[in-house]
Amino acid sequence: MMKRNLMKLLCWFILLFCFQTIMGKTDSDIEKLRKLFAEQAMKPIINEEKINTLLESIQPDGTWPGIDYVDTTRTAFQHERHLGNMLALSIAYKKDGSLYKGNKQVRKAIHQSLAFWLANDFICENWWWNQIGTPNVMVSMLLILDKELSQEESTRMLKIAERGNINAWGARPSGDRIKIAGLQAKAALFKRDAEEVAMLMKIIEGEIKFSTERGMQHDFSFHHRTDWVNNTLSYGSGYASAFIEWASNVADTKFRFSDQAVRLLIDYYIDGICKQMIYGKISDPGILNRDITRPGEEKVWGASDPEKLKNLTNYRQAELENIICLRKGDPSCRPASFAKFFWRTDHFVFQRPDFYTSVRMYSTRNANMEEPYNGEGLMNHFRGDGTNYLSVRGDEYKRLTPVCDWMKIPGATIVQLDKMPGENEVQKWGLTDFVGAVTDGLYGAVGFNFKSPHTGLAAKKAWFFFDKEYVCLGTDISSRMKYPVSTTVNQCILNGEVTVSETKGIDVQKQGVRNIDGAQWVIHDKVGYYFPKKENITLLNQKVSGSWSIANRQTSTPKETVEQEVFTLSIDHGAHPDKGDYAYIVIPSTDRSSIERQVREAGIVTLANNKELQAVRHDGLNMAYAVFYKGGTLQVNEKIVVTMDSPGMLMLKYSESGEILTWGVADPAHFLKKIHWSVNQKLGDSGQECIQSEWDESTGSSRIAVDLPQGEYAGKSIVYHK
Repeated sequence: MMKRNLMKLLCWFILLFCFQTIMGKTDSDIEKLRKLFAEQAMKPIINEEKINTLLESIQPDGTWPGIDYVDTTRTAFQHERHLGNMLALSIAYKKDGSLYKGNKQVRKAIHQSLAFWLANDFICENWWWNQIGTPNVMVSMLLILDKELSQEESTRMLKIAERGNINAWGARPSGDRIKIAGLQAKAALFKRDAEEVAMLMKIIEGEIKFSTERGMQHDFSFHHRTDWVNNTLSYGSGYASAFIEWASNVADTKFRFSDQAVRLLIDYYIDGICKQMIYGKISDPGILNRDITRPGEEKVWGASDPEKLKNLTNYRQAELENIICLRKGDPSCRPASFAKFFWRTDHFVFQRPDFYTSVRMYSTRNANMEEPYNGEGLMNHFRGDGTNYLSVRGDEYKRLTPVCDWMKIPGATIVQLDKMPGENEVQKWGLTDFVGAVTDGLYGAVGFNFKSPHTGLAAKKAWFFFDKEYVCLGTDISSRMKYPVSTTVNQCILNGEVTVSETKGIDVQKQGVRNIDGAQWVIHDKVGYYFPKKENITLLNQKVSGSWSIANRQTSTPKETVEQEVFTLSIDHGAHPDKGDYAYIVIPSTDRSSIERQVREAGIVTLANNKELQAVRHDGLNMAYAVFYKGGTLQVNEKIVVTMDSPGMLMLKYSESGEILTWGVADPAHFLKKIHWSVNQKLGDSGQECIQSEWDESTGSSRIAVDLPQGEYAGKSIVYHK
């Protein structure tokens, strides 16, 4: 009997041991993550001067002077300063090595300010604060302070934090869903709820996918709303960072994400986010929406996210290492060369080791710009109208926003109205379908059949990109309005002298504003602008005053007058032009002694610039591009003649003897199932199912039929390499 009881007791001990082992393992992952997220929340550097000021200025009721605690509107909510103060005090109180660790005065200030917030539970008209901003601070404080909090404080803080949950309105599919799921998961960690954490990890991983609605697009751009505006560097970067945070932290736990999800996110990070940055580290100004009107948005992106991705897998390691190297400012790193068109977003980017440029457009498939939500981006009306920013260093447009002439957007052809349209008129849908690009991933050209929904101005605009220069063409420019029309070549911060070659000779320009007839070229900041036909231009190089508040109505926006020296170069088309045109070549690195030689040696030839066809040949590279607005024939050179049966875009690379080595086609309108074109030489079998080529002996030409991408890939180029 005693032996039997001993055996039963032993079995119970074994079962208890196994149960505790299993539970211990489960608890160890949760405890590990709890500690990890608490440590990460305490990473910010402690500003001792700020902490002292907070301790000296806190009021008996837990408030701080200078904060408007009444205005909870979308353009105000200074309550964020109170939240930030509480978090800063919490970090100072708990962080190892802090002068304030365990300080009773700091502890008192934390509980005073927290009591005030919990008593009032401020709700903002902007949902983001209620479901992301405020919950994020609350959950961070919960993890940092933990046992320092009373049961009542923890309970009430959790209630606020849990407004950020996957059933909340803001957790719609896109960047915010991952952020909100992450906030809920941190709250679940605080509660030590392993089951809820596991559920939320599945939700976060499930968001790493292509979408034809909100979210990551098949071209690796990002749409946050159904206006299909490019949000890659705003909501799209938050989407990536939220996933990276969790993927990195759970990598050594049972909650780890699949290799498939991690690899897809890396593709998006490299081919979407980083390719919409100058040298992978500075936001392309053309990508920015209302965020261009926020002081402090002009930044070099940090290396933390690519470093975390690099530690997760061996996938695309060399590219991630190069991005990390560039962001850390290592001069031995060289930016990659590429061309990429985001056909889901109508945005083209082009980079060489020494310059980065882009073209922003819109069509019937998307809107031009974000609405001016929360009083931001009030002057963005024309910033999608064929915008062409050029960056060599990356700081050319830094601090331009408060002094910007919003009707002189680089690259855009705009009616110079006597005043900007109202803020409710910022967002407009495109009026034309033919908006796109052809590219092989290294070179590319852009075609834009533009009609302004703001003014009715119409123009056919095209850009042709090469290694050391690019060509900008405009034609069929017309406007019925009484105001003059201008194409802005560039508007950026003035950096040094401006030299102009005109009929009177070559001169360094004094500061001021002037009209110059018959300009051959202009050089500013080592960038050359060459006008093959000579153009009538307007040049501004002087100090300009303005204010951030012109474009941003947030109460935190600086109201003081700002002065900056500005360079603006534009081509004048006069009032109500009919069939106006322009042509200029941008040379990102040149000087007055070499610009004309560089143009000659490049051998750039404009083959056509009319309402039916825009085409350019580059004899130095043996390549050509054509934008066919209707079917037609083009003689590329003495040996190559091509015919396009329909509207479309074509690129060619050929040998010295005229043999075609590479060609590419695209349908900017997204309408065609096939493109048919022909060339007066025999092309071999492509080996690609989507390409059918037939040699016609009687005409001495190859007839090529190309099955075009459809659905979410419509607008993507098809390329053949011999």
